[in-house]
Amino acid sequence: MSLRPLSQERRYTDRLEEFSDRHHVVVDLVLALALMGCATLGSALTLPGARPPDQDKVGMALMGVSCLALLKHRAYPRVTLVVTAVCTCVAVALGYLLTPLLLAPIMASLYWLASLTDRRTTRVYGCTTIAAMTLAAVFSDSMDQLSLVLRTIGPAFWLLLPLAAGRGTLARQAYLKSVQSRAEHAERTREEEARLRVTEERMRIARDLHDVVAHHLALANAQAGTAAHLTRTDPEQAHRILTDLTATTSAALRELKGTVGVLRRPDDPEAPLAPTPGLGRLPELTVACESAGLTVTVATEGVPGPLDPGVDLTAYRIVQEALTNVSKHAAVDAAHIRLVYEESHLTITVTDDGAPGPGGPPGPGRGFGLIGMRERAQSVGGCLSAGRRPEGGFEVTTDLPLRPRARTRPATFEPDAAATHDLRK
Repeated sequence: MSLRPLSQERRYTDRLEEFSDRHHVVVDLVLALALMGCATLGSALTLPGARPPDQDKVGMALMGVSCLALLKHRAYPRVTLVVTAVCTCVAVALGYLLTPLLLAPIMASLYWLASLTDRRTTRVYGCTTIAAMTLAAVFSDSMDQLSLVLRTIGPAFWLLLPLAAGRGTLARQAYLKSVQSRAEHAERTREEEARLRVTEERMRIARDLHDVVAHHLALANAQAGTAAHLTRTDPEQAHRILTDLTATTSAALRELKGTVGVLRRPDDPEAPLAPTPGLGRLPELTVACESAGLTVTVATEGVPGPLDPGVDLTAYRIVQEALTNVSKHAAVDAAHIRLVYEESHLTITVTDDGAPGPGGPPGPGRGFGLIGMRERAQSVGGCLSAGRRPEGGFEVTTDLPLRPRARTRPATFEPDAAATHDLRK
């Protein structure tokens, strides 16, 4: 069987259910009239050679009461079943033949009971009704010509059908509700994931802006102060420092343009994304620090291996922020960087030899610089520790995996349309 007829059948079923829920009074009235016609026709049927009962008016009244009770099946399914069962039992006791047409009102009541109530209620009321109707068929004079097996199996079979159909309808409704709830949950999850991505990108851009601005402004401030001090005593050296100051501000502008460029459209020719920095630009960083009066030495242990772009950027930013802290807070003119490459991770240590006083580097957990470094390390599955050394000075140590162990967004961020739209707000 093809899937198309099944889908059409489900679509028609959904339309009927929607129409029934919207115009339930009209639907209930039509069903009651149809069942009244079935019960009336069933009351006129008899077995060959049997005489029909004399109480035609009583039988019609009983069937009318049972069909009128069906109009309240939505609010009172248990009462509706009891009324239809009592009316049908009385009709059978009066001599009416127990046929599926005569059982139509009670079968409808059983269906609605099974589809509107819980399993225990359906089991109790359904079994009681089937037992009562079976006993009525066994002791009815109108069915004496039938065997005991037919008188017991027949009513039980016809009354079990609506119970099974009602439970199937209830199961289908529960399935549709679960599908709808899963769809709503998936939609909420997508929205939360989109908000999380936007938040992560905002935090990443904030960290990049902090690193770029803090580092280059600190270097520019140190270079300007040194040049001002040497203007009278050593004009040539002051001129060289001012030249380096121009390079420092130019580098700051380039990195700011590259960072803020992600807020523009990716296809905007006026906002090209510059390559993300990494440890390969460490010599440029040390030269810029030296022009500000801070001598930086770099020691490498192990064999340098290829780094993931995100890890490479994280390592560079941590070193950059650590050197910025040394230049801003520590009263020293030298810093040391130690890179230790091992099989699966990279350990970076940045130290200075000073004895920081109240104006020294901030302790762990203080300042946005240390918070940003720690967040960067954790974003790629690494860890970072910072604090004063017992022998004097300040030390920042981070351990980064060569490949990220945590699910992170790529370092070379290319925002999607939704994220870029939210970030522009």
